[in-house]
Amino acid sequence: MHAEDVENAVTVMTGALEAVPDDGWSDAAGPLDWSCRDTVVHVADDLFGYAAQVAIAPPDDYPPFEIVVPDGVGTAGLLQVVATGGAMLAAAVRTAPPGVRGWHPYGDADASGFAAMGVVEILVHTHDITRVTAPGWTLPPAPCRDALTRLWPDVDADDDPAGALLHHTGRAPWRGAPAPDRWRWYGAPR
Repeated sequence: MHAEDVENAVTVMTGALEAVPDDGWSDAAGPLDWSCRDTVVHVADDLFGYAAQVAIAPPDDYPPFEIVVPDGVGTAGLLQVVATGGAMLAAAVRTAPPGVRGWHPYGDADASGFAAMGVVEILVHTHDITRVTAPGWTLPPAPCRDALTRLWPDVDADDDPAGALLHHTGRAPWRGAPAPDRWRWYGAPR
């Protein structure tokens, strides 16, 4: 996956969530124990973290930082933090030297892998949040298919990439199989 995929996923998320009222972030995000607010901050934190992995390629852990958003920040501010994290990841992916590898517990990934991880975090958590804030919202199939191709290369999801992505991230049954309790992607390039 590429920088543009991260930017497009951020656009999907901000479009799906921009109508959430400033006081509409306290409910649990779909199946998660986290609030919608905590979930969107988690996404931003992942995006910044993945950008760091691509930019400095640490061999065995993430840099020791965490994104903190002050209490009282409303919808526009929360989405701005996600957009900033997405821009940082996209910039890191665009400028990554060939062959760069950053540490991840599911396999040391290249820039494409971290872009795909960012896209999955954005899409899946947008789905979680919209279960509460916009129940009719659905995942766009193309980025789901692309993320699956990169992180779950053995999955054939041409007919239902959104369903496959939700299944492979433990959120939904798919093709008669229940949602897994534990799941992982494969960040290392094949």
